[in-house]
Amino acid sequence: MNPNEKFRPRPTPETQEYWDGARRGELRIQRCNACQRPYFYPRSSCPQCGGVDIEWMTATGRATLHSYGISMRPTPGFEAPYVIAIVELEEGPRMLSAIRGVAPQPENLELDMPLTVCFEDRGDYSIPAFSPTETIR
Repeated sequence: MNPNEKFRPRPTPETQEYWDGARRGELRIQRCNACQRPYFYPRSSCPQCGGVDIEWMTATGRATLHSYGISMRPTPGFEAPYVIAIVELEEGPRMLSAIRGVAPQPENLELDMPLTVCFEDRGDYSIPAFSPTETIR
């Protein structure tokens, strides 16, 4: 990968609906019909009960900041510094994501701060990221 080239996903059969949803501006996650628990990352069986009767659902796109790190080193497709975070979706699952719309400094990143999904265009795909719902500073 060219160091200046932005990441582009490589969908698998298990993740295709996730990436198709992102292209439509929807954050898609899965829910088990046996135990009714939503989960993320996409997979063919429920991580809680092992059920295989699963469905896709559209998440609200609302989340809170659970944890984060600020990378000071560039990575292919990411200019440093940048924030990589674990966000907790309103539906319960946690996911790894980038934080946008806020300077990558600790004083701008409060744990439990409300976030909203946003999507970054990457040609044929869109990548979900999150930004603060309210301005902190």
